[in-house]
Amino acid sequence: MARSPKLYAPDSYREATAHERKTVCNGVGPAGKGWMMPDTIYGLSMTESANIHDWMYELGFRIEHKDEADRVFLNNMLRTIDVVGSWDWLAKLRRKRAMKYYWAVKNYGGPSFWAGKAGGSK
Repeated sequence: MARSPKLYAPDSYREATAHERKTVCNGVGPAGKGWMMPDTIYGLSMTESANIHDWMYELGFRIEHKDEADRVFLNNMLRTIDVVGSWDWLAKLRRKRAMKYYWAVKNYGGPSFWAGKAGGSK
């Protein structure tokens, strides 16, 4: 039986209904991303980590909130990789890909974070 990782998420995410989450969260990458950003890293789903990240982006309103959401995303992906377990070489590849996902949101996630916020772009 596969173990589930204990991921960090704000209380508001845990308390939200499935419908509320669906209105904010869309997995890895921007909505309508198609094939560009898969929800899996070498077959391991990162959807829950990405959904928590989306939720934190929606709630955040300062650059510090974006930075925290990005760090939580990385931490949750690494927890998922560590808990699920895999062969050493596969775990290393997954960690390397998780770092690429983190780098992408850290460097290019600004427009998604600021969209719909006062002074932000959509």
